[in-house]
Amino acid sequence: MGANHARSWQQNRPEQTQVREQKVAVKVRKQGWITKGEKVIYSVIGAGLVAAGIFVVSFSSSTDSLNREMQQLENVVQTQKVTNEGLMFEMKELSRPERITKIAKDNGLKLQDAEVKQAHAFNN
Repeated sequence: MGANHARSWQQNRPEQTQVREQKVAVKVRKQGWITKGEKVIYSVIGAGLVAAGIFVVSFSSSTDSLNREMQQLENVVQTQKVTNEGLMFEMKELSRPERITKIAKDNGLKLQDAEVKQAHAFNN
């Protein structure tokens, strides 16, 4: 009975069966999940992060080179201190009164009951 009823219903409405279907081309714009504004914001943030990274690396590099230069200067100062101490010791050895009187006698100078005193150099 169901199939007969459907056929009779279809025969009673002939205008609906002959309705033309028109196909209309609809352009569907596919939207991405990131908008243009978000892309701009993300680009600005990304550029900022890259710039900050470059700044940090540059600052670290300059600090490292400054530290290396400072260590080299400290080594030079330490070497100069050792050299100065050696020269001070040599100066004290050469300015002994016994040595001075011996050199004076060797060169023909005569001492007249005078004591030889060390002369100190003062840097003013």
